[in-house]
Amino acid sequence: MTFSSTCNEVFQQAVAAYHLHNNVDEAVNNPFPEGSIEHLLYAKNHVDTVQWHLEDIVRDPNIDPVAGIGLKRRIDKSNQVRTDMVEQIDDYFLNLYAGIDAVPGAKLNTESPAWAIDRLSILILKIYHMQEEAVRADATPEHRAKCTAKLHVLLEQQTDLSKAIDELLAEISEGKKIMKVYRQMKMYNDPSLNPVLYNLEKK
Repeated sequence: MTFSSTCNEVFQQAVAAYHLHNNVDEAVNNPFPEGSIEHLLYAKNHVDTVQWHLEDIVRDPNIDPVAGIGLKRRIDKSNQVRTDMVEQIDDYFLNLYAGIDAVPGAKLNTESPAWAIDRLSILILKIYHMQEEAVRADATPEHRAKCTAKLHVLLEQQTDLSKAIDELLAEISEGKKIMKVYRQMKMYNDPSLNPVLYNLEKK
């Protein structure tokens, strides 16, 4: 089984499990052994899935403003968790390929494997929800037709992205691509780097 196949299966399982309850506050029940890459992938997609639905909820035009601010802060915190988990996935690959020497002429990729996998996780969510829209009984035939066309594009993208991930990992394992990671170093959540936050301490 390719690594992208594992990702697709784990992500689809996580999305399906969430929608059994469809509740952003439902505790995650990760079926994979703690410490395994599958456990991390499942946890990552669960965070993505919860955030997907939080983004829907916060766009309710009738939402209470105070509740809306609370949700936006929850989403902001979730974004940081997502970034941290992506970097944990990259740590897995850094360890996996630690003994690989780059061949002459080896190239860098524009993104690390984990960030490509992050896009695949989000893509699985898009496919799930576009499929829902493509068969929604209370939607117009035109709406369902448009969503069906979009679903076909998303499925093609899933195939292409999965292939690209596997090709990237193969090239890294052969030393043809360099396994190199730059941390995101997000500043807005860090009270020592966000001027709005550190200036509060001076007031």
